[in-house]
Amino acid sequence: MRKLILLCFLFFSAAVIIQAQQDEQFTQFMYHKLGFNPAYAGMQETPTFTALVRQQWIGLEGAPESQLLTFNMPLTASGIGLGANISRHSIGATERYTADVSYCYRFNLGRGGRMGIGLSSSVRMLRINFAETESTQPIEGDPAIPVGLQSKMVPNFGAGIYYSNQTFYLGLSAPRLLTNNIDFADEGTIVSREVPHYYLMGGVLVRLGEKVQMQPQAILKYVEGAPFDGDVNLNFIFSETVYTGVSYRLGGSSRSGIGEAGSILLGMQFSDQFMFGLAYDVTFSELRSYSSGSMEAVVRYGIGGRSRGDEILSPRFF
Repeated sequence: MRKLILLCFLFFSAAVIIQAQQDEQFTQFMYHKLGFNPAYAGMQETPTFTALVRQQWIGLEGAPESQLLTFNMPLTASGIGLGANISRHSIGATERYTADVSYCYRFNLGRGGRMGIGLSSSVRMLRINFAETESTQPIEGDPAIPVGLQSKMVPNFGAGIYYSNQTFYLGLSAPRLLTNNIDFADEGTIVSREVPHYYLMGGVLVRLGEKVQMQPQAILKYVEGAPFDGDVNLNFIFSETVYTGVSYRLGGSSRSGIGEAGSILLGMQFSDQFMFGLAYDVTFSELRSYSSGSMEAVVRYGIGGRSRGDEILSPRFF
């Protein structure tokens, strides 16, 4: 199975310029806005830590895994915010570590709304350990395949805008804009590059009753030369404490045309400081015959909880 994963990796690395999406996907994207948009930095009214873990295609050897930790805080009362992300993403014998910092300036924009303009700077370490792969012939006999552990680091920067009020949010961003060479080969020929990913996210909070709110939201993804992709979510929030909902992810098999996955979400705000959520994805593509779906867990902790009185409440759901 490892040689199959390696073959897929090499194929998509060669084709990444024309059709591949490179960034990882998250079902609970609504709790990882900072990873998609640097203009979200400081939108939480208190310093906030978020950890997210994803195991994709459970049961499939070498399947993608993701772990990340983010920190988000307002730096000044006038509207400056800072954020930071550290993440690890692996598939087969390959690993990618990313660290980035974000800066955002926010200003009031009519009827309780706030607009943020953000910039980010990041560095990625790419690694592939060819010693963990299997082949039909000795790898050492093929000079085109490196031997052992190969790694390289690439810098990048991104930008975004993000607007929110008490019932609505909308953001547009490109977290990485440089087209870095991500080849491990020694030759001057460039086979694969990082390509810019553009994200449009938005959501609205609708009150259905005294203790029930509905929150439809979506994130749309665009990469030049790649199929259009996106996630659509509908959550119901009870007493601002428990939420549950469903999501649908575009993509998947071009033959079936029914999308990549459907998801069930469940979470709870245990206190003003602590939130925990789970998501389970049912795979719709042909990979459903080889895996048991995907699992994702998120934990968020805010230092100091939510502000009260006439002050702006922490955007717990935005």
